[in-house]
Amino acid sequence: MRRTLSALGVAGALLAAAAVVVPAVAAQAGPDHHAERPRATQRPIVIGHRGASGYRPEHTLEAYRLAIRQGADFIEPDLVSTKDGVLVARHENEISGTTDVAAHPEFAARKATKTIDGVAVTGWFTEDFTLAELKTLRAKERLPLVRVANTAFDGRFEIPTFQEVIDLARAESKARGRTIGVYPETKHPTYFASIGRALEEPLVAVLRKNRLTHRNDPVFIQSFETANLRKLDTMTDVRLVQLMDAAGAPYDFTAAGDRRTYADLATAAGLAWVSRYADGVGLNKNLIVPRDAAGRLLAPTSVIRDAHRLKLVVHAWTFRAENQFLPVDFRIGADPNARGDITSEYELFFDLGLDGAFADQPDTAVAARAGR
Repeated sequence: MRRTLSALGVAGALLAAAAVVVPAVAAQAGPDHHAERPRATQRPIVIGHRGASGYRPEHTLEAYRLAIRQGADFIEPDLVSTKDGVLVARHENEISGTTDVAAHPEFAARKATKTIDGVAVTGWFTEDFTLAELKTLRAKERLPLVRVANTAFDGRFEIPTFQEVIDLARAESKARGRTIGVYPETKHPTYFASIGRALEEPLVAVLRKNRLTHRNDPVFIQSFETANLRKLDTMTDVRLVQLMDAAGAPYDFTAAGDRRTYADLATAAGLAWVSRYADGVGLNKNLIVPRDAAGRLLAPTSVIRDAHRLKLVVHAWTFRAENQFLPVDFRIGADPNARGDITSEYELFFDLGLDGAFADQPDTAVAARAGR
């Protein structure tokens, strides 16, 4: 079915109906990068990226709960499959970096090397564990040298199922009197389909079980691949978002011999093709405001304006407060793990008309939005 989402594309329960975003005027980067830029007229949504992953180990119920407490409108679980076909929240199906699986001798023999999206990966994989087995593991901080404080929570939280994430969002919505949406990402869908664990059917089944089936429901489904989104477009009416990186290509393109890249999809013609099945795009920030080789900001591209002309919402990833993730323009001091001027980065993107921000520290996004 052809998609017809408004430029905002936010669930009605979250925001009041609003006018079309005014396209921003490109400006040269520098100290006065806001000077001539018109402000966006829409209230952008804040998406807790893997929960409040800047404060808690990612993809845990506590990380999602904290994101909600900090004001996030949506929480984002990356979804992978277990051996028994249950969708769980992990950034990757290889889990040695985010769980204590290596410390479990009973699972030592399951360490393996697999080819995931053309790359050899060694470790332990969710698809080799039942849900009951995964529930014996505990999460740990993925970036322990960057987010040292988060390691205090290592070993405390389980791997949640997608259903548990939805249950949390609904319970918190009721308790707080506002709608909290879910923003699942299908991880490695070509790979999972190749091993008989396709993600689309169980994902749609869980959404249907929870009566999340319509485009005005507080759900977005995202993917870096295109084929599974096009399949989902025939299976559900919830909103779909095509993710795009600043380099590389969708793996389903690579597997099929299609030579198009994310850069091709980010052109006006590419976005028109995407608009045939998706309601929005989730862009690497560098596709919106590129950086030079030294990490300094360049002039914004036209991608937000081009997407809005096609009635596609534009969400960007990932906003992280630490200096090492920020452009040079917004860093404070020389410590790569210290906080920089994340507020100025939000202001830059919000002023360009961005419709939503994936944030590791959702409180910073909420504060920046409130100050507009």
